[in-house]
Amino acid sequence: MSRTVLVLNGPNLNMLGTREPTTYGHETLADISSLCRQTADELELNLEFRQTNHEGELIDWIHQARTRCAAIVINPAAWTHTSVAIRDALVASELPVIEVHISNVHAREKFRHHSFVSAIAVAVLCGFGVQGYRMALQHVGHLLNAKG
Repeated sequence: MSRTVLVLNGPNLNMLGTREPTTYGHETLADISSLCRQTADELELNLEFRQTNHEGELIDWIHQARTRCAAIVINPAAWTHTSVAIRDALVASELPVIEVHISNVHAREKFRHHSFVSAIAVAVLCGFGVQGYRMALQHVGHLLNAKG
């Protein structure tokens, strides 16, 4: 059984560390990647960590994951609230999906309260800062260990 987890990050997350630090903190995407790699190593998971500002590229990565990954952890960023296409690709992957947001989207602007991903995700983490990624990977480890 595959133990590869695909961690996907959507638009503008490449700007973490400088973009709205009062909302997103001072950690960079490289910091999050390091945290995820450390966590994956601890859990004996293989990790692929990616970010894009191009929706079609993200969808292609999701399609490719279907046959080679065990789960997807995704921070769809702004596409959370707008992309039925990403939602449909995640469903088509037939993989467990965990949705992550650094900020508490429910304490922000009303348009951020709706997610096209949440209804198809096995778990949603928001407002835990970058530790949400660590928690998501820990949950993937739990899911994979429960499958045996």
